[in-house]
Amino acid sequence: MADDRQNDDLDRRIAEAKAKIDRPVTAAQGAAESRGWAIGVEFVGVILVSAALGYFIDRFAGTSPWVMIVLLVFGFIAGVYRAQKTSAQFDADDTTK
Repeated sequence: MADDRQNDDLDRRIAEAKAKIDRPVTAAQGAAESRGWAIGVEFVGVILVSAALGYFIDRFAGTSPWVMIVLLVFGFIAGVYRAQKTSAQFDADDTTK
């Protein structure tokens, strides 16, 4: 009998803890997460594309690894620039609502 009460109490406390943790995601939270992923993917994508382009130029021109290094640096700079610009655009969109 005492075990049943302890189990009921434990079940109740577990349900309360889950209710505190399991909050539904709001539309604003979902949009913010999507925007964060968009910025991250764009940043990494620019760097990977510039590295691949540099690799293939180096491979055919025989200048390995110099063009790839230069394009990696330019890709990183372009990635930071695009991430800042996209982030600023998202921030501007949020203020108009």
